[in-house]
Amino acid sequence: MSRKGENIYKRKDGRWEGRYMKARSENGKIIYGYIYGKRYAHVKERLAKLKVRYSFTHNNINLYKGTVQDWLNHWLNVLMRKKIKLSTYSSYRLRMDKYIIPFLGKKQLILMKSQDIEEFVNYLMNLNLSPSTIHSIVTVLKSAMNKAFMENYILSNPCKNLSLSTKPKNEISALSIKDQEKLEQVALKEQSCSAVILALYTGLRIGEISGLKWSDIDFEKDIIYIRRTLYRIPNTINSRKTEVIMAEPKTKSSKRSIPLAKNLKKYLLDKQQISFSDYVISCKNSYAEPRVISYRFRKSIEQAGIRSIHFHILRHTFATRCVEQGIDIATLSKLLGHASIKLTLDTYTDSLWENRKEAVSVIDSRLGTVSVAS
Repeated sequence: MSRKGENIYKRKDGRWEGRYMKARSENGKIIYGYIYGKRYAHVKERLAKLKVRYSFTHNNINLYKGTVQDWLNHWLNVLMRKKIKLSTYSSYRLRMDKYIIPFLGKKQLILMKSQDIEEFVNYLMNLNLSPSTIHSIVTVLKSAMNKAFMENYILSNPCKNLSLSTKPKNEISALSIKDQEKLEQVALKEQSCSAVILALYTGLRIGEISGLKWSDIDFEKDIIYIRRTLYRIPNTINSRKTEVIMAEPKTKSSKRSIPLAKNLKKYLLDKQQISFSDYVISCKNSYAEPRVISYRFRKSIEQAGIRSIHFHILRHTFATRCVEQGIDIATLSKLLGHASIKLTLDTYTDSLWENRKEAVSVIDSRLGTVSVAS
């Protein structure tokens, strides 16, 4: 039984329940909030503060009238589209349409609870998606919910206390020097300029290689300018189809200048003499998109007789060789176009196993020189 005028009740489980008015729905119906506690005095104190807080705000809250799907579409197409690159928009759209909307789309936005989010995360886990994929999907949902809460479209953020397990750190698997030499032997036999050589000696991403033009290389000042990147993304109208887009690098740090060393310079000058394309890596005298480069790369892997790897491993190999030669992390971070040194540290400071053994051996050698006092 409640005490008169207090809206505090004793529950069957022994706890006290306090009820307060949070807002009114579009048809004027009162929306209540609830708090619970083991002690009456504690609930009464918290309830008093909440009543004061919401007495000033509930009449000013403009609750959203639509579904989660309605809000997600408005958030992405109206609020976000002009702020993000087309490739980012496409990836958000894909995550929403494939995972979020089918599971949560029909729910009313204002009725979303933390339990709904937890059930959604469990659903993703049951699909056997990788932790990184789950994180990327949930990040989109959290961003949309955060915006809805900031705009007072929902009374509380159901994603506020969501905690996902830490993404496991992927071990960087660079090519061994022996396998790198085998691959280079195949690449150097190509008549036109090889994407493999560019990746191994500049650390460029595959999209940056696709978008690189001869005009981006200053042979007098020995500088390679990274000015654009090429993506293949889902079509914004028909998600079953894809389209190629050419755009500026995704981040400010990705738009960078890389010194052109003498051996690579000689290689590129020789290939430029026989090129009929504006692009350094070409296909039918135009650009070679990432999947064309990947197809050619698989053929090179077969000819070299080394293990099957993704093209991005060449970028890791470039970075690993730099670490092995004692290149400082700040310089490496600039060369790779990372947004922060921390990213470079987290990704590449674990060098190859042989280097770790050598490092331990250097320290271990001291043990053999320590004499025990008699």
